[in-house]
Amino acid sequence: MDTTTAAPALPDPQVRPTMTVPEAGRLLGLERAASYNAARRKEIPTITVGRRLLVPTAKLRALLGLDTTDTAA
Repeated sequence: MDTTTAAPALPDPQVRPTMTVPEAGRLLGLERAASYNAARRKEIPTITVGRRLLVPTAKLRALLGLDTTDTAA
C-alpha cells in the first residue's frame, strides 16, 4: 500500500450531495471495514436510500468543522 498518496479533498455538497461510506472513510483515513464500523456507531453521518447507505457530504463537512455558515436560502 502506497502511504504517500494524499486523501482526496471533500467534494462540494452542491456538486456531489452524497458519497459512499468507503469514500467518506478514505477521506478520514479509514479502511473500508473501519468506515462501516464508524457508520454503524453513528460516528459518520449516514442516510439510507433504498438498500444503499450513503454519507451526506454537507453533514460530513460540518462534522469536520469545514462549513460553519448556513447555505440554505
